[in-house]
Amino acid sequence: MPLVGTAGHVDHGKSTLVLALSGRDPDRWAEEKRRGLTIDLGFSWADLGTGQEVSFVDVPGHERYLKNMLAGIEAIDIALLVVAAEEGWMPQSEEHLAVLDLLEVKRGVVALTKSDLVDEETLELATLEIREKLEGTSLESAAVVPVSAPVGIGLDDLKSELRRLTGLVEEPLGSPRLWIDRSFSVAGAGTVVTGSLLEGALAIGDVVEIYPTGREAKIRTLQSHERPVESARPGSRVAVGLSGVGRDETLRGHMLGSPGAWRTTSRFSATLRRARYVDEIAERGAYQIHVGSGAHPMTIQKSADGVAVLATRSSLPLRMGDRFIVRDSGRRLVVGGGQILDPAPRTLAAALDQAANLDPNAEPGVQAGKLLDLRTTDLVANLSRDTGGGYPEGALVIGELAMTEATMHDLTTKAQELVAAVHQKNPLRAGLPLATLATTLGIDRAVAEVVVQRSDDLKLTGPDVSHGSHQSVLDVESTAAWHEARLALTSSLAVPNVGELGLADDVVHWLLREGRLVRISSSLVYLPEQVDEITKKMAKLPKQFTVGDVKEELGLSRKYVVPILEWLDANLITVRKGEKRSLRGVGGSD
Repeated sequence: MPLVGTAGHVDHGKSTLVLALSGRDPDRWAEEKRRGLTIDLGFSWADLGTGQEVSFVDVPGHERYLKNMLAGIEAIDIALLVVAAEEGWMPQSEEHLAVLDLLEVKRGVVALTKSDLVDEETLELATLEIREKLEGTSLESAAVVPVSAPVGIGLDDLKSELRRLTGLVEEPLGSPRLWIDRSFSVAGAGTVVTGSLLEGALAIGDVVEIYPTGREAKIRTLQSHERPVESARPGSRVAVGLSGVGRDETLRGHMLGSPGAWRTTSRFSATLRRARYVDEIAERGAYQIHVGSGAHPMTIQKSADGVAVLATRSSLPLRMGDRFIVRDSGRRLVVGGGQILDPAPRTLAAALDQAANLDPNAEPGVQAGKLLDLRTTDLVANLSRDTGGGYPEGALVIGELAMTEATMHDLTTKAQELVAAVHQKNPLRAGLPLATLATTLGIDRAVAEVVVQRSDDLKLTGPDVSHGSHQSVLDVESTAAWHEARLALTSSLAVPNVGELGLADDVVHWLLREGRLVRISSSLVYLPEQVDEITKKMAKLPKQFTVGDVKEELGLSRKYVVPILEWLDANLITVRKGEKRSLRGVGGSD
């Protein structure tokens, strides 16, 4: 359903024209009707002869109410720029055209109103002036149609042109998105919000989120053009009845959308183009950014070559490609506008220097890939939210994380260097624990595992990462110490404590890893052949035996027997039942 928005100077007949086209006065307030002056957004609709209704958003033309005009103009598909023939081009004609041009509204028509009040020559001059003013803007090819709403002159021609333009409007895809322009309470219905549904669809029963507050609500009722509907399509003017939120939680400038489909930001990079009547947009200044139906204080942190980094006091639900208008608060004048590039840049320098690589009008998948190039790594969900559903093309995706191949290559190189340093410093160590590698590289364990898998030089053995070519051997001194320790162990099953063997800790760990020692407890180690000797002797015991039986058979004190039996239990060689044990598989034990 296409959305037509008016624009133009005050008293040039915008509301009167909408009334003539639709049969409905868009002015809602008693004060507006009394003064004959549009103050806030007005709405109407009509079938222009296609069998499809078209929504109208009528905006105020007085400069004092420009903020209200900007609250409704971004959502439009077609511009209806109104210029009065007897006054011609006026200041708000220029400023409203600047808004349309900065928003890059390319479909539009100019209604040259009050044409019955001037002669042919004046009408022709007014048309030529409009043509000159449109030149170089997004509406330079717009038709100029002379009309007079009160007497019906030119209305059929205007409707014909609007029909042609509506036929060019394509229904946007994506998640539902509605910028709230009104919020009120209705007895028995709760909170109702209204807005123009930019994209996606809404249906009764849907759960939605109010951005940026994060509050969720459920759609109880839907109306479009004052008629109850079960669902609403993009381009519709919609009134949404909500349960779960209050009126004070749904303000103009808030956005209604699918839960989790957007993330909010307060600093972003963007294209920044000045209005043609402005010489420059200084970085120092008091500005407001107009996005959707809201206006928010904004600062320019840095700008260069048509790109800027902008910051707002409040968080906004933005994504790449969103359009905005910048207004100078002091001069109360529209000075520029642009499109969002990176909604969440990592650093100020990267936001500005690399923004030229981003195309805000590219397909979402391309956008996601380009954002990933800037960020090197990011959650797939963040890239999707920042691009309206884009999936990073050509990315390496590990679980929920996406990264570039270049980043993976850098991580692999760093991992190889870290492991090599460990081997050089501690040649007897198995390598670098995977958890330590992940922490040092600033990645999680799952990513570290992929780094190892993708390296031709690294391998994962147990918890440790090592170079595939690394071979650890004892040096001469350690070999001699090991020879002495082995002699001490083989002399009796009543072995010395491990600390008494004269072996360095790294040598003990290496011997355990190589299978040359078996750790029974924190203080006891045995040779593998000693463990075999112990298990053979225990086979001579009764089917059910006690600690005392083992002491007698092995000729050892409780100091040795208890840790030996606990080790046998843990390794499923023995089974304990109360004070007795049995060898697994003997005496009915499993």
